[in-house]
Amino acid sequence: MVANDLDADLLCTVDPGRPATAYVAGVDTIERATRWLTARRERVRELLDEHGALFLRGLPIADAAGFAAVRDAVLDERAPYQEKATPRTDFGDGVFSSTDLPPAHTIRMHNENSYTLTFPGILMFCCLTAPRTGGATPVADCREVLRNLPGELAERFRGTGWSLLRNYGENISLDWRTAFNATSADQVEKYCAENLITYRWGEHDTLRTGQVRPAVIRHPRTGDEVWFNHAAFWSEHSLEPEIRDVLLQELGREGLPFNTRHGDGTEFTAEEVGAINAAYDAAVVRRAWQAGDLLIVDNLLAAHGRDAFRGDRKIVVAMGEPVSIHDCRPVPPLTAHVGA
Repeated sequence: MVANDLDADLLCTVDPGRPATAYVAGVDTIERATRWLTARRERVRELLDEHGALFLRGLPIADAAGFAAVRDAVLDERAPYQEKATPRTDFGDGVFSSTDLPPAHTIRMHNENSYTLTFPGILMFCCLTAPRTGGATPVADCREVLRNLPGELAERFRGTGWSLLRNYGENISLDWRTAFNATSADQVEKYCAENLITYRWGEHDTLRTGQVRPAVIRHPRTGDEVWFNHAAFWSEHSLEPEIRDVLLQELGREGLPFNTRHGDGTEFTAEEVGAINAAYDAAVVRRAWQAGDLLIVDNLLAAHGRDAFRGDRKIVVAMGEPVSIHDCRPVPPLTAHVGA
C-alpha cells in the first residue's frame, strides 16, 4: 500500500517471502520524513508487534545524517554496541556500518547482542548504496523459528539455555580492547564481573571468556515467547566444512574465535545445529535493497542476517530502545560459564 502524503495512514502489504512492506510517496525531504514517522510511531510499533520487522520504501534518505534524523523520529533512546564481535565503521552520532565483513561472506540469522545482559530492542537499517546483486538483509520471525524447532530440542534449550565461548587476540578475532572498548585489563575484568562472564588471560595479550545465557525468552511487552540467541550462529557446525577443518587443525576446539554449547556445557551435535539453521531458513523473508530503503526490526521478535553480494553496498545501522534480560523472564537463571 502507498502512503502518498503526510496525512495518509501507514498501511503495509505482506507478500509471500517478503517482509511487511509500506511504500511511501510524496515525502520528499528529511524534515517531512521525520514528521511523517513521528506521527506514526504507534502504528510502526503495532506493525512490529505483528510482523517483527517493517520495510519502508520511498523515503528520501541519502546519507548518514539523514538516517540519524529519521532514527530519532522513531526511537526514544539509543542503545550501545557492547561486546563487539565484528568490524564496523563508525559514522558518528550513533550510526554504524551494518558490518565490514567481506562481500562473499554470508551472515547467518541472529538477534543483535543476544549474549549481553542489555541489548537493543529495536534495530534500524538503511540502504545508502544498493549492491549490484545480492546483499539483502533477511529477517525471520523468532516466534515462527521457535515453532519450527523440534519440540524436544526446544524444550532442552528452555531448560539449559546456551553458552558462548570467545577467544580475543589480534591473530584470532577482534582484540579485547576493541571488543570491550577498553584500555586496561582492569576495565575488562570489572565489566565481566558485572555481566556474569568468566575470563582467563592467556599469552601474547589474549583473553578467553565464557557466559551462559537463556535461549528462549519472553518479549517484555507482548509476552510472546521467542527464540533469542547466537547458539547456531557461532557454532563450529555452522562453519563451512573446509573452514572448520582448517580452524580446528590450527587452533583446536578450545582456541576457536567463537564456539557455543548447551548451557550445561554439553557440546552441540551437528544435527542439532542443522535443525536450528533449518528452522531459521523456513521462516526467512527478504527484499532486495534500493537506495533510501529503511528496515525497522524488533530485535526480540525477529532475527536478521546478510546475504553475500557483489558491487558496492552501503547499509547503515542504528540501535535503540535497550532491553534488560531481567525484564524478559529468562529460563534458566543467569549464570557465568565455569569452563572459560
